[in-house]
Amino acid sequence: MKKSRHKPLDFVIDKLTNSIENTSTGEVFDTEIVRLNLKNISQIKKSDWQFDWANEIKDKTKEVYKLTTANNPTIIQGLISIEDKQDHIFMHLIENASFNKNKNKVYLGVPGNLVAYACKVSVDKGYQGFLAFDAKTTLIKHYQETLYATHFRGLRMFIETNAALRLISQYFKS
Repeated sequence: MKKSRHKPLDFVIDKLTNSIENTSTGEVFDTEIVRLNLKNISQIKKSDWQFDWANEIKDKTKEVYKLTTANNPTIIQGLISIEDKQDHIFMHLIENASFNKNKNKVYLGVPGNLVAYACKVSVDKGYQGFLAFDAKTTLIKHYQETLYATHFRGLRMFIETNAALRLISQYFKS
């Protein structure tokens, strides 16, 4: 049996917000997270993203979701790729839109919002919020401190029930 290799993630949690927050005004915007499929793959311009999101969408084992503001669903703020492992959710990729990266980013809170959503999917599927992912070594401590993630071994990390519920309640009020 071929063992799949997961690419270590290197996203940074810039701030845990109640939604996403404009960096210059502090204004908070309600968000929506919607699944992408082959029919709406054209919403993702390859040149705007570091990862090949078309391949993620084409992979039938994965689900790709886009994060937008509620008042502007055509502008993608961030993307996440997850897989249902039947007892937990595995996070394969997560990425901020190019305008939400580096020191000139437009919005804070995009990665936290997406991770909280993945935890919510886990809860909704009856997996008690368990979310696993592989992290770059240099970011393990960062994820422990910001996402309350637990370092399992090697690069593998997971978010357990209490941490997941904490993240979900931060972003999803209903």
